[in-house]
Amino acid sequence: MIGLLTLLIFLPVVMAVPTFLFGKKRTNVAKLLGVGTNATVFTLSVIIVVLFQYGSTGFQFTDTASWASSFGLNYVVGVDGISLPLLIIATFLCLLAALGSRDMISLREPEYYALFLLFETGIIGVFTSLNLILFYVFWEVVLIPMFFFIGIWGGPRRKYASLKFLIFTYAGSAIMLFGFVALYAWTGSTGSPSFDYDTLITRAASLTLPLQVAASLATFVGFAVKLPIFPLHTWLPDAHVEAPAPVSVLLAGLLLKMGGYGLIRYNLLLFPAADKLLWPAFTAIGLITMVYGASVAFVAQDLKRMIALTSVNHMGYVLLGTFTLTSVGVSAAVFQMFAHGLAVGMLFLMSGYIHEHAGTRNINELKGLRGKMPTTTVLLILGSMAAMAVPGFANFISEYQVIQGALSVAYLYGLAILAAAPHRLSRPTARLRCISFSSAGKCHQAYGRPRPFRSLPGGKIDHRPLGSDAFRKLGSIRTVSDSRRFD
Repeated sequence: MIGLLTLLIFLPVVMAVPTFLFGKKRTNVAKLLGVGTNATVFTLSVIIVVLFQYGSTGFQFTDTASWASSFGLNYVVGVDGISLPLLIIATFLCLLAALGSRDMISLREPEYYALFLLFETGIIGVFTSLNLILFYVFWEVVLIPMFFFIGIWGGPRRKYASLKFLIFTYAGSAIMLFGFVALYAWTGSTGSPSFDYDTLITRAASLTLPLQVAASLATFVGFAVKLPIFPLHTWLPDAHVEAPAPVSVLLAGLLLKMGGYGLIRYNLLLFPAADKLLWPAFTAIGLITMVYGASVAFVAQDLKRMIALTSVNHMGYVLLGTFTLTSVGVSAAVFQMFAHGLAVGMLFLMSGYIHEHAGTRNINELKGLRGKMPTTTVLLILGSMAAMAVPGFANFISEYQVIQGALSVAYLYGLAILAAAPHRLSRPTARLRCISFSSAGKCHQAYGRPRPFRSLPGGKIDHRPLGSDAFRKLGSIRTVSDSRRFD
């Protein structure tokens, strides 16, 4: 019998086939199947959230099957407190992006929705895999649709952006794979070789320090490219600017979380001795990434580029929280990824509607949107407030906990974060106010003939997921299976 989690993983890719074939005959069928499948997958993920045993340790909803056991290759999937928040945010943002695609994607729709469903299978597989090679397969599956999303449906410089994305991500993946293979070779010298996560984590403490450091650095680079951190982030702004808005939702809301999830699940938990040696360097990189991301966002003139660069800042918080090596810091990093996905997903979707109706994303030309696009403006403000960690929003809680974790291990890092916070908030706040409320100027209509200004289709959109009280049950999840390890 197929388990619920396996059904959740493979339903999208199975439905990708009829979506493509039937969509070739009628375009509306591709939209219907694409959105309908995403709605079904989201419903299944909600069922998992409801049935999840909160407060208990270990993995739940596990499914296992023999693949090539003699080589340590098995199909093993499961969910715990680390992966559950990312699973629900993945299915929610995929549904949100699919709904947004109905209005923003009009070229080769059967291919688009088929690739969309392939992406969804890959991203869910990444967050639930408990075998290193299975994880790597799903990791690579995600990259294929994203390359075509940018290269086919992107902007004028889409070929450059998609190729740059491919080179960076595959280079990082190759280095990450080296770390995985090193672990596999080591398990072969101490018993039967295995890629299974449970086997590796039980043997992690006996890894020699040189091997831990080498494998930790290799996996860190692979995950850091995807997170991304400074200076491995340069593919991100180009990819976001050229990608259509629904794809940017997937890119910032989910693809970046793959890097953060990998750091916590594999880099942090498998190499305890290396973590204690390397944490000052990793947290320093996180702090630099935070300050750099906020600084370069100041000078961005493109709305999507500014949002993308602020995401670099947010992922710096994830890196810093992870390598505080405290339970509060790691839990905050997971919650930061969840909260950031909600906020940035809304921001990129709103930027797409603004570009579609105003004809530009140039911040200097976008003024007085409140009177012309009131619903979009309200959602843009709410998403921006959440992204800026205004008290009352989930991001404030996660960033406060990161600071708390940093202060508990090194006051210097905590004070540096506090010093950088006003710098991060000042100008984005002023620019948002100008875009939304300034009455001077008109929206520039330079790119053809955009549709008239109007509110979003479908009436009101519920913005409650942005609030800190949303998904209250997720707040009680034990995000670290054994929190004592980090204290």
